[in-house]
Amino acid sequence: MTDRATETPLQGAEDVAPEPQETAAPGDPAASGDPSGDTAAGTAPGAAAGTSAGAEALGEQPADLGVEEPVETEAPDLAAELATTQAAVGALTNDLQRLQAEYVNYKRRVDRDRQLVKENATFSVLSALMPVLDDLDRAREHGELEGGFKAVADSLERIVAAHGLVKFGKPGDEFDPRFHEALMHSHSPDVTTTTCRDIVTAGYQIGDRVVRPAKVTVVDPEPDEG
Repeated sequence: MTDRATETPLQGAEDVAPEPQETAAPGDPAASGDPSGDTAAGTAPGAAAGTSAGAEALGEQPADLGVEEPVETEAPDLAAELATTQAAVGALTNDLQRLQAEYVNYKRRVDRDRQLVKENATFSVLSALMPVLDDLDRAREHGELEGGFKAVADSLERIVAAHGLVKFGKPGDEFDPRFHEALMHSHSPDVTTTTCRDIVTAGYQIGDRVVRPAKVTVVDPEPDEG
């Protein structure tokens, strides 16, 4: 009995081989009996795998999201743009200068026409008063311009003179066909040039414009006998 009992355990040892035990390296948390060592050992491979997968994901993200890489474009031709802008500015400047010149010419024409209209109106009114002024001159020559009538005549002459009507033509003036109209000619040794002797009707002018030439009799120098 004693011999059988001792043999049985040996037979069982032959059938079931004992599991090999891993020897823990020095400093291994498992060897020191720290329960956190298993956790660290269990999570370290997963963390490393996660880090590697994250790195691969970050590296592939631009391709996965469809973001195109920036394409280098040629710099704009600034010189061409500057030349185009300067040409446009020059054209606009020329148009502005032309419009300004046209406006200045238009303003001059308007001012000239306005002045001409004013002169024509004054000319028409004063021309209508010239026969009255002739009557006043005749009355003065005959001594009939006296008293209150003389004051009225003087006032009328001052008014027409204030509007630019100038009276001209006196005996002894040198004859000028631009201002005088000769009604009669005679000869005299007392003159050396054609001279106005008598003023039949006075002449009038407004500025440089002759309203009416003076009607005069003239005296010419004696012709040479030789």
